[in-house]
Amino acid sequence: MPCLSIRKESASKHERLPHFMAALTILVLTIVVSVIGLASPKVIERSVLRPYLVARGSGYAGLLTSGFVHANVGHMVFNLITFYSFGFKLERVIGSFMFVALYFSALLISNIGTCYKHRDNPAYASLGASGAILGVLFTSIVYFPRQSLYILPLPVPIPAPLFAVGYLAFSWYSSRTNRGQINHDAHIFGALTGLAFVLVTDPTTLMELVRSFV
Repeated sequence: MPCLSIRKESASKHERLPHFMAALTILVLTIVVSVIGLASPKVIERSVLRPYLVARGSGYAGLLTSGFVHANVGHMVFNLITFYSFGFKLERVIGSFMFVALYFSALLISNIGTCYKHRDNPAYASLGASGAILGVLFTSIVYFPRQSLYILPLPVPIPAPLFAVGYLAFSWYSSRTNRGQINHDAHIFGALTGLAFVLVTDPTTLMELVRSFV
């Protein structure tokens, strides 16, 4: 499993804000529940999202609980390192209330999209926080487009926008191969939710990013 580290942009007034308790709470809660789930298959079984059931009027809790459990250690570590790399810095910019709204909007919308796609498949079940984390990732890129990451053992920094596109490409491929219970379908919905969130709450920042590429 590759390790990620973040290279920060130059200091700004946003980075001096001390608020990151929402991101920390989500991170700790997800770690605790995921570890319990990895040790207890029954917890996983009760937490997964089953679109077939949701489409028929039950299993709604899975829209939320599936975002706090993971299929394996690698899945959990990659998701949470991505969240740590982008979430704390983003919360300092948009504030705790908006961060929580973003995170859970991306989680629910991505899972609703998954339910629609797999509504007629009784064998399909999924889990993971990837939809919510992609929402955080893409929102963060709007605010910090020059942010870079190191993916060890690669010796060069990877621009965050390139990392995001690569993440989505991998998700698309994995969704088509349909391996395991990881909810790769949720990634695209989460990413679009992140962009839509900025468009609604801070359109000026999004337009500035668009103009910088024109």
